[in-house]
Order: sequence, then C-alpha cells, then structure tokens
Amino acid sequence: MKKTVFFDRHKKLNAKIVNFAGYMMPISYTSVNEEHIHVRNKVGIFDVSHMGEFEISGLNSLEFVQHLCSNDISKIEVGKAQYNCLTNESGGIIDDLIVYRLDTDKLLLVVNASNISKNWKWITSINEKFNCSISDLSDDISLLAIQGPEAESLCQKYTEENLSTLKNYSFLIGEFAGIEDILISKTGYTGSGGYEIYIPNKKALKIWDTLFSNDKYDLRPIGLAARDTLRIEMGYCLYGNDINEDTSPIEANLKWITKTETNFIGSNNIEEQIKSGIKKKLIGFKLIQKSIPRNGYEIYNLEKELIGSVTSGTFSPILKIGIGLAYVDVKYLDDENIYIKIRDKFMKAIMANTPFI
Repeated sequence: MKKTVFFDRHKKLNAKIVNFAGYMMPISYTSVNEEHIHVRNKVGIFDVSHMGEFEISGLNSLEFVQHLCSNDISKIEVGKAQYNCLTNESGGIIDDLIVYRLDTDKLLLVVNASNISKNWKWITSINEKFNCSISDLSDDISLLAIQGPEAESLCQKYTEENLSTLKNYSFLIGEFAGIEDILISKTGYTGSGGYEIYIPNKKALKIWDTLFSNDKYDLRPIGLAARDTLRIEMGYCLYGNDINEDTSPIEANLKWITKTETNFIGSNNIEEQIKSGIKKKLIGFKLIQKSIPRNGYEIYNLEKELIGSVTSGTFSPILKIGIGLAYVDVKYLDDENIYIKIRDKFMKAIMANTPFI
C-alpha cells in the first residue's frame, strides 16, 4: 500500500490507520464525533493527498475537457474551479471531480483516489482525438484540506494574499508558509468552509509542521471517518456509494452540473432521461426512531413494499439522529414516510431535503 508524506505524522499522533483506495490513511485520531464537531465549530486539517491530479494543456485542452465533462467548461474563468462529472457513453458517472482552470489553455483535474488508474486510461484513450499534453501529477502533489469557521483566520497568518477575496470555487497561486507557488483553493468536502492546499511533496511536511506550531488556534488533525460524516450532513455524494457508472447525474440529483447542450460524452442518453424520466432518484432521509442507517440497508413504504436502498448513512453528531442518502423508486417519491430495515426491524424515517443542516 502507498503512504502519503504525512504518514509518520499520523503515526506519532496515534491515528487509527486503514487501507483506503490503496493508501494507508488515518481514519480517526480521537473519536469521530469529537473530530466532526471540532470542524463544525473551529478548524481541522485533513490529509487528502491520496486524491489524484491530472494536468491537461494544449490548444485543444478546453475542447477536450468539455468533451469529457458534464458541466460547461467554457464558463470557468482562469482562477476558478468547477464541480463536474466524467461520464461514459451511456451517461453513467465514471467519477466526480473538480476542474481548475490554471491558464487559458491549462486545466487541472482533481479526481478520486480509487479512480485514478481508471480515469487515466479513459482520458488518455479519448485524448487521441485531441492531442493534448496530459500529465499525471498524483504522486508528486500533497493535498491538505483545512476546514472549519476558523480556517480563513488561521491560513491568513501564512500568506500575504488576501484570502477574504476568494469566493467559493476560486483559487490563487501564491506564497504560503514561506513556500512559493502554492495553489490555495476555496473548496472542501465538509460544508464548514475552508481551503484545500496543493503542495509539492518535498515542501509538504514544512507546511504541516508550521500550521501545527501555531498554538493560538486549536487546530486538530481529522480522519477520513469524520470527513464522511461531515459530507453526509451536507448531502454530498461519495463515489462508489451514491454514484457509480450505473447511475447518471440526473438520478443522483446532479442535473445542476449537467449541461447536455455541450454534447459531452453520454449527453444524448442523459438528454433522453431528462425527457422520458428516470426510474430511481437519490433522496435524503432522517430516521424518526433511534438507529444508524448503513449502506445497503433496504427501504420500504408503509405497505412494506421494497422501494429502494440506502447508499450512505450515519448518526449525525449535530442533529443527534440517523440520516442518510438512498435511491428510491420514483413512483414512491411522494411517500414522505418510509421505513429502513435494520436487523429485521422496520425503523420509521422521513424523506428530507439536503443539506441536513
């Protein structure tokens, strides 16, 4: 298994280490509940260096990425980023990703760790028609997510760039903690605000140690388990759970990042779904009875008919109830009351809008 450059730091902090997407990653340091609440109230730091980064450049780079991605790439200005999906010929989701426009003809695609190899093969095969320059930078870049309401105040201590001018899904490249040419992005996966900082591996430990040397902020390391509970509270999709190659952006409530008029790969099939309708749809739900929903749990209606299944679920540390995401047969979307089958018991729940908080 691979290790990020921060692995020894995680071990010294007594992190619980697990195999995640082929990397030895910290799942937690203390308790998931404690780490979750700390990010919501203060500031936490996540090692997400396992994520993949592909740089695409050349005269046809915008046309190429437009062909690959569901959103309208032409709308991204230099210094901006955009949430997106890579889609296959049938309109299924190969991966969800963030696209950064670094320059007029240069883009950075940040993809999920579990899909790096698959995405690389897909993108390079399509590139034969576009002849762009593509580089896999995944093993050269470390990524830290500094998240929480105190993230801006903390990060501002280490750069002369005015971070308050950065809007969501915007970025700048400047000096951070004495290191030049650091990409600082106002993005994240927690819904608590903050930044994601892309760092050359050789400089990454210096930034980690510098941030933790500031005793004026209660900065704490946060594991992937709390990252998961934080994103579920926001209703954010996780690849492999809520989206995959057999689900379309329309089914996954991602129509807002799906611009079929750009004629991306699979757009014709997705346009047909929009016109003719879909059979299942991703919904949010809250449990009325005390329990914790998990991936794969079956969902029933009042008549105890099977109508769907849970894709992501957790106990919300903020709401103090079980919450989750699930695919439900569209014929039953008006049935507000549903039941989650947990250990042979039917636990009452209600469909709910996301984000949950």
